[in-house]
Amino acid sequence: MASKASSQTVDLPRFFADLVRCETRLYNALNDRLRERHGIVTSQFESLRYLRDHPGVRVADLAAEFAAGIGAISKGIDRLERQGWVARQPNPSDRRSSLLTLTDNGLQLVDAAEATFSERLTELIADALADAPITAAAQTLSELRSVLQRDQIGTPIG
Repeated sequence: MASKASSQTVDLPRFFADLVRCETRLYNALNDRLRERHGIVTSQFESLRYLRDHPGVRVADLAAEFAAGIGAISKGIDRLERQGWVARQPNPSDRRSSLLTLTDNGLQLVDAAEATFSERLTELIADALADAPITAAAQTLSELRSVLQRDQIGTPIG
């Protein structure tokens, strides 16, 4: 992470605005492509991909991963379940929670959507950052995320 002295040479409010606006525009562009080709939005794709890669997680695990409220994640899972893409199974170690798994339809959807997601993200980033040090930016954001997660900063309650 950068020292306090070097962070003073960067306009941090401007950095924050750029970071948030970039994320919003990327998310919206990905939403548009995923909705057009697969009938889902980015948040649904991310949930489905996480469930594919981490079978048997709980809603609370998804909430922690996405720094979102448990209630919001549960409602999102309800929608995915109604579509037949996710199933809730009893948690043998805690009857108060369920374990989440993808259905066969959910697995087919996320696999197809992943190709679209990766293609569109590559288009968006490669065009804008052809000569930029993307590896350094990715490493910096990864380190910032790790510190925020470690210190439980910005984690919703409930």
